[in-house]
Amino acid sequence: MVLRRAFRHPSMWAGLFLVLFMVAFSLAAPWIGPEGYDDQNLMQRLQPPSKDYPLGTDQLGRSVLTRLAWGGRVSLSVALSAMAIGLVGGVAVGSLSGFYGGWVDRILMGLMDMLLAFPSIILAIAIVAALGPGLTNAMIAVGIRGIPTFARLVRGQILSLKNQEFIQAARAVGAGSARILFRHLFPNLIAIVIVMASLDLAANILSLAALSFLGLGAQPPIPDWGGMLDQGRQYLRTAWWLGVFPGLAIMMVVLGFNLLGDGLRDILDPRQKR
Repeated sequence: MVLRRAFRHPSMWAGLFLVLFMVAFSLAAPWIGPEGYDDQNLMQRLQPPSKDYPLGTDQLGRSVLTRLAWGGRVSLSVALSAMAIGLVGGVAVGSLSGFYGGWVDRILMGLMDMLLAFPSIILAIAIVAALGPGLTNAMIAVGIRGIPTFARLVRGQILSLKNQEFIQAARAVGAGSARILFRHLFPNLIAIVIVMASLDLAANILSLAALSFLGLGAQPPIPDWGGMLDQGRQYLRTAWWLGVFPGLAIMMVVLGFNLLGDGLRDILDPRQKR
């Protein structure tokens, strides 16, 4: 049923194609740019796209195509790691809060509400400012930003499930809290968590690009799309390719994850069953 529904959802396949294309492009970085992402050739600085340099060169004569591919590795891997932090932390907090309720729920959700009270990018900037600029700290900051979203989603699902008949039956036969959580509740959360994870990846890429654009993410010479966008901003009038191509890469991968997440939400929703 899910496969039939998936084949009738072309936008999901378009999103999957964009994501796979950008992932393959990033994984192929050693073959796309064997010269290295920081190899400089000042005689070829600010060259427009050409046969030798398909996406042009930057202010230090480095290949934009090479740096874009290596930057994709950095951006996607850090965004995936940040999503894992948000997912694990959010699922743990949301499960405990929704399952036990009472004072546990009030304390944990109070902490989540405090985090949600700040705009997500401001919260990430504050955390990175406290920890110091760098990829690892940016990953931690963006991951913490995602915990409340997962926590509230999982808590809501747990609250709607824990009083269902199959949970009451499990309690009646003597199942403990851990068995009920892992054996009966978590399998019912997989679909919604997968959808949320795909959408969170798109938000993480934007947040990491914003932090790098502000100089709080990847530090030179490590390439990432946000940092390349910041460097290209200074040359938009004279070397448009420095800012346009990193911006297109961010747009394609964020659009891909959003389309994929929307499609997964539609095909995995049991309420869509006829």
